[in-house]
Amino acid sequence: MPTLNWIGKEAVETHHKEIPFRLIEPVPELSCGDHESGNLVVQGDNLLALKALLPRFAGQVKCIYIDPPYNTGNEGWVYNDNVNSPEILKWLGETVGKEGETLDRHDRWLCMMYPRLLLLKQFLREDGAIFVSIDDNELGNLQALMREVFGAGNEVATVVWEKGKKGDSKLVSVTHEYIVAFARNKSLLKAQKITWRRKKPGVEEVLEYYNSLRKNNGEDHVQIRKEMMAWYRAMPKTDPRKGHKHYNWSDSKGLYFAADFAGPDDGRENRPRYPIPHPITKQDCAMPSTGWRWEEDTTKAALADVPPRIHFGKDHTTIPNRKSYLFEVDEEPMMSVIYKDGRGATLEVESILGAGAFPFPKDSEVIADLIGMVTEPGDIVLDSFGGSGTTAHAVLKRNQHLTTPLRFILIEIEKDTAENKTRERIKKAVEGFTPLAGKKKTPVPGLGGGFQYCQLSEQTLFQTDGLIRPEVRFDQLAEFVWFMETGVGISRSSLVGRVHPSPFLGLYKGRAVFLLHGNILDDQQGADGNVLNSRTLAYLAELLPDFDGPRVIYGARTRLDKAKLARLNITFHQLPYELAIKTWF
Repeated sequence: MPTLNWIGKEAVETHHKEIPFRLIEPVPELSCGDHESGNLVVQGDNLLALKALLPRFAGQVKCIYIDPPYNTGNEGWVYNDNVNSPEILKWLGETVGKEGETLDRHDRWLCMMYPRLLLLKQFLREDGAIFVSIDDNELGNLQALMREVFGAGNEVATVVWEKGKKGDSKLVSVTHEYIVAFARNKSLLKAQKITWRRKKPGVEEVLEYYNSLRKNNGEDHVQIRKEMMAWYRAMPKTDPRKGHKHYNWSDSKGLYFAADFAGPDDGRENRPRYPIPHPITKQDCAMPSTGWRWEEDTTKAALADVPPRIHFGKDHTTIPNRKSYLFEVDEEPMMSVIYKDGRGATLEVESILGAGAFPFPKDSEVIADLIGMVTEPGDIVLDSFGGSGTTAHAVLKRNQHLTTPLRFILIEIEKDTAENKTRERIKKAVEGFTPLAGKKKTPVPGLGGGFQYCQLSEQTLFQTDGLIRPEVRFDQLAEFVWFMETGVGISRSSLVGRVHPSPFLGLYKGRAVFLLHGNILDDQQGADGNVLNSRTLAYLAELLPDFDGPRVIYGARTRLDKAKLARLNITFHQLPYELAIKTWF
């Protein structure tokens, strides 16, 4: 497979491995709503923040969406072209060396993106996916880079997103951009017959309104149809909900469309022809000239359903129809060319943050579609270029229709943007707001949920002499130890909420992993609580009384000799000296 080369590539090919594991510090006063929601907003360089989050979330993220700098060369557009920001230029100088000061802007962009994509790949589950927005400035480079990092066989599509009918150009009016989509493991998706489907625009709102009518009218389907049709008629032609106006009949099973039951006029002479009696008149219904769409056995099974899946007219003189229920056909694949006016996204952000608050934000409805195609309830969504907070807003919107909410992780490098734009937008989306821009000032209700706001600490897990910093908590070290041992992230729920955390971190591929750090025996032994001896060994045995498989134990030291450890099927690693960074990526 051809690979992409650029000036500075050698300096960044393994740079992600050299980045230290920093600590993430919660900022309670900037957090919002339910702090136990599992949602995170992290302020800091996304390269450092991704490395800091990796021990907790490696292999656990289902969907990644990022909107990196488009690298248009427009220096006036500060945020979205921050390849030339002081932070990135400083990083380039430190990483690439003096050569980094004179790189072509495309070389700089590639140097910036490569290590970040390598880290992002480690977050994805095997059935996960990544979507990257871009325009023509770096599309070719991005596609080549993604093929190199994720594998050409995992490329899914490049979606063309038309955002308007008018562009600014003296030659060609460019009104579109792109979304590059890759799977983490495309062959796995095929083997498991996993399909990506999005909800048809407006369908969730239609079903929600129909369900409200069912609550008010019970089984009075005549009245329900009357109110459904009146609701559709009141909508403007451009309303996506109006596209489902033919779904106006209902029965005890749901809202449906009385679809054509006639066989297609395909020249077939033996089209199924058989009598279908009307349920009231008991006489055979009128038959279409081309016969029936279904074979007789299929129709008999449909008539036997409760309620029947055949829609009859008032009497036998009307040709019957088949019932097409909206809840059964509410999804569709995303097209490779989509249209969504970009002005809507700007208006949404300005209504929350004020006029001119953020240039060219992404559309939360489009991002919600992407997320909805590949996620299931409870999945994690990651965006390492947080910006105006569109991805978090999209997740909160998706959660309105889920019993188990999705979780989001957003990272934003610029402190002012993170606090006053990213965070503020998500906070208002959670709590509700009164629009700051636009003609309508009707309060918008909150979507609920919450998030924990964090910042990237200057402190790393280890001191310059290699020792563990004394302020490092058990849960922070446990995340790191688990990642080093398994290469995947640990469940946060197993580490928090305990005064004295259990040294048992979990089972992985048949082996039990333990961490002796802090006084796990909860007595006056102090540092001895970190030593593997007869007392701690007995305590560990009590935690898993029925387990007789291999055990891996991390601790300050051991008083058991190698022969006894071997007999007990124990592998011991001394902290911090045997916390060697394994080559997981």
